[in-house]
Amino acid sequence: MTRVVVTGLGVKSPAGNTARDVFATVLAGKSLATAIPELADARVPVSIGCPLAPFEPDDYFGGRELRTLDRTSQIGLAAAIDAVADADGLPAEGCGVYVGTGGGGFATLENLIVGHTLGREKVPVHAVPTLMSSSTASRVAIRYGFRGPCLTFNTACASGATAIGEALRAIRSGVVGSAVAGGLDALLSPLAMEAFARVGALSERTHAPSEASRPFDADRDGFVMGEGAAFLVLERADLAEARGARVYGEVSGYAANCDANHIVAPLRDGSVAAECMRAALFDAGLDAGDIGHVNAHGTSTPHNDSAEAVALHACFGGRTPPVTSTKGVTGHLVGGAGALEAVIALLSAREGLIPPIANFAGGPEADLIDIVCGEPRSVAAAPVLSNSFGFGGSNACLVLTPSPDS
Repeated sequence: MTRVVVTGLGVKSPAGNTARDVFATVLAGKSLATAIPELADARVPVSIGCPLAPFEPDDYFGGRELRTLDRTSQIGLAAAIDAVADADGLPAEGCGVYVGTGGGGFATLENLIVGHTLGREKVPVHAVPTLMSSSTASRVAIRYGFRGPCLTFNTACASGATAIGEALRAIRSGVVGSAVAGGLDALLSPLAMEAFARVGALSERTHAPSEASRPFDADRDGFVMGEGAAFLVLERADLAEARGARVYGEVSGYAANCDANHIVAPLRDGSVAAECMRAALFDAGLDAGDIGHVNAHGTSTPHNDSAEAVALHACFGGRTPPVTSTKGVTGHLVGGAGALEAVIALLSAREGLIPPIANFAGGPEADLIDIVCGEPRSVAAAPVLSNSFGFGGSNACLVLTPSPDS
């Protein structure tokens, strides 16, 4: 089977704006959730979140371009630019762009609607290209002249992992030789936050933000919204070798399926999620015992974490490898989550260090899975499974393998 390697990483996230900074932050295992005054001023019932680390768009974009970029596109395009630079450039010929997003330009649309309704402003001439959910993918392609497929995926919280997996398939099948793939979202806006609060997805620990995101903990009550983006440069292994590219590892397996059960709730018995994990392992040519650890979807919602623990227990025959969820630190980046976690998972596998879950004090899931908490855990370098499960029952699982010289 065609090997697909990772040669570039780029991130913009609550945990930092380089892959190394992100990894160091999640190893510390401390939540980044904080009170957000703008949400409190808007009287949103949940006014906490994990905002992006300080980021200067002017470092990436000129004034004219910046005026046409939604915040989501600013974050995503900057992360993609960093990933391409980290890969030391890419040949434009035969390169595709694969982007996942759950909300696209939702926050900008919200601001435009509110401003227009109140008569504060006219709809700007660049509104349509700014708001297109496909805008980030198109802008990456335009910036570098990538004329391969330029595709945007929305599988809710699984979007980033889906984009990476579909890029893997495209390279394996010969559609492209390389790809820039990842995910992004920026949904810390009043309307988006109130909508997620109304559906009961968000933690209500507004009095203690740093304790709110607690994946698999018995006292969890919902996720903390984060914002950010992450991109990986994927290349056919022989092409990367020919140009002397530095290799982080491989995306060696991918699978996607659907619970087909409920629009927001996971299937409680985890059976379809377990099937997705098994299929990703099969796609990678690995057995369950080959996996060194799991970066779980682990959102900190009661039903999701319970269903995922059951699924992991079933997939690994009751003896799971160590399991972490870095959403305890970063919050939930929605479409960006699976991509950021793929970056963290690959670095964890390379370094042989698994980040601990923030705020985990115990719970019944610990009887089913081997939860990493308190401090990082040292393990031998080995393939890692990264799970992403979204509203609508969308499941996507990636297997990432560190390079032999890790």
